[in-house]
Amino acid sequence: MVSKIETLVIHLARAEGRRTQVQRLLEETPYPARVVEAVDGVLVPKAERDASTSFKPLFSPAYPFPIGPGEYGCFQSHRKAWQLILDEGLDAALILEDDVALTPVFAETVAFAAKEVGTYGYVQFQARRVNSSEVVARSGKSFIVKPRVTPLRTSAQIVSRAAAETLLFKTQMIDRPVDAFLQSYWHTGLHVTSIVPAGVEDRTKETGGSTISSKRSIWKKVKREFKREFLRVRYRRAVNRLSKSQTSTP
Repeated sequence: MVSKIETLVIHLARAEGRRTQVQRLLEETPYPARVVEAVDGVLVPKAERDASTSFKPLFSPAYPFPIGPGEYGCFQSHRKAWQLILDEGLDAALILEDDVALTPVFAETVAFAAKEVGTYGYVQFQARRVNSSEVVARSGKSFIVKPRVTPLRTSAQIVSRAAAETLLFKTQMIDRPVDAFLQSYWHTGLHVTSIVPAGVEDRTKETGGSTISSKRSIWKKVKREFKREFLRVRYRRAVNRLSKSQTSTP
């Protein structure tokens, strides 16, 4: 069980439509809370982004898309939160993105997750359904599960100091978005778990939409998405194959 926990709310300064939601998160979290200013990848010079981005695959499967400025900023924002865990001497941190909302059951689920994060390292609170999972711990109506394929998204999670240290070491160079990286436990050695029920809801649309995706014409979007969907499906199949072949890592 960990004792020194803080809440870190990752917030992009230009996302003005999310400020009310950020304030709500600061008030509703059960731990001392602060805002972590997100890295705005659009404002980071390309040379600086390139210096920490690998244009060759760092591990299998190769990610089929280049990392955009928004994805770069999101990844570096989470690295910033992981670094704060170490710098502040925290046992763990509840890391929330500014487009997530907490539901009434969250207080119960986060208390359970906090008791177990020292064992599992990284516990997600997924706004999506979690499938094909092994139950590894339970408390009342709450379960911590180890999904065979780690769900994408990093809306909410509690991360231990040991996990933060491992993740920082493994991400000095990056070659894919942070959620795709976290799926790859055969590379990280950290099999991310999830808690059910999660006690969180997605508020991306209600708070102004994604801050990662870029704006394009409709025709360009159609052509781009057709190609991307083909590559995305192929990549997901490769992730599924690797996930099936791996022995679970505690």
